[in-house]
Amino acid sequence: MQVQVARIGKPHGIKGEVTVQVLTDAPENRFVPGVELTVEPATLGPLTVVSARWNKDILLLAFDGVMTRNRAEELRGGKLFVESDEVDDDDDDDAWYEHELVGLEVRVGSEVVGKVSGLNTMPVQDLLIVTTAAGEEILVPFVAEIVPEVNIADGYLLLTPLEGLFTVNAEPGEEAAVTDTRNTADATGENGPAGEDGAAGKDAG
Repeated sequence: MQVQVARIGKPHGIKGEVTVQVLTDAPENRFVPGVELTVEPATLGPLTVVSARWNKDILLLAFDGVMTRNRAEELRGGKLFVESDEVDDDDDDDAWYEHELVGLEVRVGSEVVGKVSGLNTMPVQDLLIVTTAAGEEILVPFVAEIVPEVNIADGYLLLTPLEGLFTVNAEPGEEAAVTDTRNTADATGENGPAGEDGAAGKDAG
């Protein structure tokens, strides 16, 4: 099994270097000169690392045979993989790679609210990209409090989203329905505690 360690971004300069989105906790071990990386799509590779350097917080890679900006541009969007037995055995059991997450159903309670379409690896915390049935993308902090369960075997992950995380992208009619419900509660004087509103919002997705 192969594990994705990076995604190729835009070219840097005119000599074939590319920026990459790093998807590994050990880039200093994954991108040493001489390492051969499998590429998806396969027509782009394999690629052998010639050099790796940091430009502020962006990793720049150069590959054997990629000598021009035009050639580097052809690699944009390519996914870089290593064999799974090259991954450290002491990696966190709760660490997930993008290729494992993409395609998983996203559930709030028993309701499916979308699918995982990507993972943004950030310095402070990672962000799941969730695409709803309406085609809208929502960024979800990938932390245990919000994503308490990832079930690769059964093809889903469970969310306990912050209130309004999904309703902010609801259709106007849906937003109105939520508002009307709250106004009705206000009119009858049955204002429940904030915690109950939050729970209802989660169930509704």
